[in-house]
Amino acid sequence: MRLLGASEIRSRLESLEHPARRSLGQNFVADPGVVRRIAAAAAVGDDSSVLEVGPGLGSLTLALLARGARVLAVEQDELLAEELGPFLLERGAAPGRVDVEVGDVLRVDVAEMIDRRSTWRTPWTVVANLPYNAAVPIIIGLLERVPMIRRFVVMVQAEVGDRLCAAPGGRTIGVPTIKVGWFGATRRLFEVAPDVFVPRPRVDSVVVEIVRRAEPPADRAVAFALVDRAYGQRRKMLRSTIGSTVDAAGFDRAGVAPTSRPEELEVSDWAALAAVVSVTGS
Repeated sequence: MRLLGASEIRSRLESLEHPARRSLGQNFVADPGVVRRIAAAAAVGDDSSVLEVGPGLGSLTLALLARGARVLAVEQDELLAEELGPFLLERGAAPGRVDVEVGDVLRVDVAEMIDRRSTWRTPWTVVANLPYNAAVPIIIGLLERVPMIRRFVVMVQAEVGDRLCAAPGGRTIGVPTIKVGWFGATRRLFEVAPDVFVPRPRVDSVVVEIVRRAEPPADRAVAFALVDRAYGQRRKMLRSTIGSTVDAAGFDRAGVAPTSRPEELEVSDWAALAAVVSVTGS
């Protein structure tokens, strides 16, 4: 299947009288080689089930279909969603291999959409060029609400990718690191330069892999509340930010020093603190 290059992307946007919408984070990948590399990194094959968030003009969709995947494409832009199905068929997509749904994945019931496709193979993989202004909420929301999704291969802003894959002890680690890491292991795959997009963004991009694993044996809501409070004043020691909830004995039981700062802790540490809070009822 022939993928979209820069000139054809510009031509299609012009013919649709549709300028790229910054509010939706629309930057279309215009390098077929990059698109194929993302699809290859996803390691999808015959009848693999893929959720593509924000397919846009369909170049990545075509690359996924060419590898034999079945694609559920969820597009917030109504005009692009309406045009996508017929365009994919024109490019040689087999009927029934791709379903296009209109909606914002932050608001629609993605689990219900997947349930309606019960004949599709499980587990599911998310493969997407995510809108940079909503990438983290989309990832965390899908991890929280859609357990059928076991793997993500997504392109995000490089700064966001650094946060998702950060190790404890540095400035890059933050709330997204811990919350995504609660659900899965993250790995930075490769960088993507700004000049492969139409329009060209002002930032570099990176493709990141997230593989779901078993959640820690602790209350997620309690752990995330502690994370939010601690990182809200990340320069302070934990005894100053969450000390009203975790006393000295609780820090000791969790094996976490009360003089620590949040960036020094791993997911397992937050799980241990949450377990102490749950037991003590604080």
